[in-house]
Amino acid sequence: MRAAYLWLARIITLLVVVQAMTIVFAVAGLFHWIEKGGSIDASVVSDWDTTRPTFTGAVGHYIHGLAGERVFPVLALLLLIISFFAKVSQGVVLALVLLVLVLLQTFTGLYGDKMPYLGLVHGLNAFLIFGAAMAAAMKAKEPAAAAAA
Repeated sequence: MRAAYLWLARIITLLVVVQAMTIVFAVAGLFHWIEKGGSIDASVVSDWDTTRPTFTGAVGHYIHGLAGERVFPVLALLLLIISFFAKVSQGVVLALVLLVLVLLQTFTGLYGDKMPYLGLVHGLNAFLIFGAAMAAAMKAKEPAAAAAA
């Protein structure tokens, strides 16, 4: 179980990096598309889920949303469940902190279009998730004797 805890924490850390890469790819692609004559208005945004844009990087929006809304919460919940059996020093606390941060991240991502200042929290919170997942992975790598002490 300790190995599962370690790998889940590592995967969460890696997913934060993937999230950053995909959203920057999407925004850069959108700006490039606009520079080349494309335009975006309310109809493009409202039809986004049914008529996907075709500009380079548009898939980044989809990946970012899918991972943020579905993958991250499941992984964080799995980490919390496993933490009860993994015997990692402070493992349950770190997993609980990660779950709360992931839920905050999901909330700020879902409602950022209605309250743009949530984007500031969303960006900062990504770093907090990364740090907490790194801390969890480092704790899981400690020898079992250190965890028992």
